Amino acid sequence: MEIFGGFVTMMSILGFFLTVIWFVLPFVIFGIKGKVDRSVELLESIDRRLSDVESRLARITERSAAPDGGEAAGPPPTCAGSPPSGGG
Repeated sequence: MEIFGGFVTMMSILGFFLTVIWFVLPFVIFGIKGKVDRSVELLESIDRRLSDVESRLARITERSAAPDGGEAAGPPPTCAGSPPSGGG
């Protein structure tokens, strides 16, 4: 009978912890959902800004092209994220 009592005690403790997890888990999930939604909004705004920059750069390179179809007067535009040339 003592084994049965110990088993019931262990199961009640386990049930208590599972109940606590069951009640806390929705708050954790909805907290993560809010952060993910905010990250998606931020990523979409960054994507829009990047496409605007790319379209402006394309217009600038079209305007700077020489009328005879040759090279532009200055050096070609470089990407700001590209690594510097040369050794170091």
